[in-house]
Amino acid sequence: MSKEAETDDAYLSPPVQRAAALLRHIADGDRVTNMSRTARALGINRTTLLRLLRTLEAERFIEADPQRDGWQIGLGLIALASQTFFSQDLVQVTGPVADRLVATLGLSAHLAVLDRLEVMFVLRRTPNVVLVSNIGVGSRLPAHATNLGRIILAHLPPEQVERMYRGQKMSTVTPQTPGSLEQLRQRLDKDRATGLAWSEGFVEPGLSSVAAPVFDATGKPIAALNVSGRSEDFAGDDRHDLIDREIRAAAEEISCRLGWYPPSGRSAGRLSA
Repeated sequence: MSKEAETDDAYLSPPVQRAAALLRHIADGDRVTNMSRTARALGINRTTLLRLLRTLEAERFIEADPQRDGWQIGLGLIALASQTFFSQDLVQVTGPVADRLVATLGLSAHLAVLDRLEVMFVLRRTPNVVLVSNIGVGSRLPAHATNLGRIILAHLPPEQVERMYRGQKMSTVTPQTPGSLEQLRQRLDKDRATGLAWSEGFVEPGLSSVAAPVFDATGKPIAALNVSGRSEDFAGDDRHDLIDREIRAAAEEISCRLGWYPPSGRSAGRLSA
């Protein structure tokens, strides 16, 4: 059993933890082409690893790659995850709104949720253009390095964010990426004040995006919606203002459909469509 899986909780099942650790390992790129190396990485012996591989294959959670040696995540696990996400109100509600947003702006749209210190993409819509987002559903990125993550973090209690990142090493993707808790705190303060998290080349040069928070009925930020595209597609005051209005309205519409009510004095996003 790996050190990461060690816990004092007597009700946890070590075999299930080992299987979960192996699935994460494969998803992260280890195709288990070297049994000894993978067994060492997971802190288990080769026999246990072989049993886990065969069991997960039988459940269709992993499958042998016909093109290359080793294993990959199987259709059974992908289907299970897809069914779970699609069954949630959040993804069902967002789909038509994101479609309309893409049609209006000609930009790619994404919905992501926060999972510990990462954001996971649960919906993607793209326009019919040559250059579109290549981030797929299920992809993960560090929350502090993306505007989707930043706008969710900006609307969490500051003390909660402090606990999450205290002592954590924060990788930097570009010079604009917050590399410390203090830099992240300053960035979140700006995002919170603006109500949107803008990114101009923060993840990749030449690409821009903007994200808005999505709230549930209790007012908790449960996701973020963004649009992204070439930086020239964001250029100009009129274009900037249009994107600003549309992403705010789309995120508010999704939130309202989930039971959230905007603060007094503000109108909700479009709900008629």
